[in-house]
Amino acid sequence: MESARTDLMSRARAGDGEAFRALTEPHRRELQVHCYRMLGSFQDAEDALQDTMLAAWRGLDRFDGRAALRTWLYRIATNRCLDALRSARRRPAQQWDSPGFEPPEPNGFGEIHWLEPYPDALLDGAINVPLGPEARYEQAESISLAFVTALQILPPRQLAVLILRDVLGFHANEVAEMLDTTVESVKSALKRARAGLDRRLPMTRDQPPTRDSPAEDAIVAKFVSAYEAADIDALVALLTDDAFMSMPPIPLEYHGRDSVARFCAFVFATAQRFELVPTRANAQPALGVYRHTPTGIHGAGLFVLTLTDDRIAAITRFESTVLPTFGLPQSLPSAR
Repeated sequence: MESARTDLMSRARAGDGEAFRALTEPHRRELQVHCYRMLGSFQDAEDALQDTMLAAWRGLDRFDGRAALRTWLYRIATNRCLDALRSARRRPAQQWDSPGFEPPEPNGFGEIHWLEPYPDALLDGAINVPLGPEARYEQAESISLAFVTALQILPPRQLAVLILRDVLGFHANEVAEMLDTTVESVKSALKRARAGLDRRLPMTRDQPPTRDSPAEDAIVAKFVSAYEAADIDALVALLTDDAFMSMPPIPLEYHGRDSVARFCAFVFATAQRFELVPTRANAQPALGVYRHTPTGIHGAGLFVLTLTDDRIAAITRFESTVLPTFGLPQSLPSAR
């Protein structure tokens, strides 16, 4: 096995693209997830991954083998993401743009409006990676929307250190080398990052139902039934008291069951009928949302549901432009 890797490395350094792909492909998906955690945007993560692979290809002669190839690739990816964060190339917030339909007054405005969902179909082989012994989070938990959103509040260097140490479990000395800093600096940044993350995440981590379990399926089915029937009472019965709704890149937020219910009642008043198509995002149940109109059944967005016990704690709505990323069409056949 080692001799085969050595042969691939020799060929890659000699300019063999197929050998380079054979060396790096096993790490590609986990690197994309790493970039997503750092940037909070699926598209930005894809761009950072491409930059990483290009930099690795061009800099392969500088890989001295002292660290594992995987660690070296994480170093490149992390620094590419830090460059992107520092350049402040962030998508601006969008305004509500449905003429004639003014939503109810929100009771909050989101700080992180560039957040995008991550398709579960791309998580296979990406969140079952071997972790270091000091990792503190389950991989599914660390890809959840709540976790990724909280990460985006952290300063870039703290963000990188926390992901490398607490999510992936790299040793402090490995992280220091990746970031060209000292172990003491890594420890200090990690302490501040943990404090910042704890302020943003819920104090208790209620366990959602097991993925694809009957309990999860039942909650999602009830939500679909209530939403497609525009049944506000049934919808409200599924929400926790402190339910939360957000809709990046529009910064409007609705906190509390009554506030979320008012927004949903407003949406139901704008169309006669909706259809929801199941998918998954960020290791959470998700639904493509389609609106019946005189010209057909058109995509209206994507819901990602955050479940806790037997209730829905949060609904995150994304624009319909994300539907193709999940293999969902922009329109449904009329005969459904």
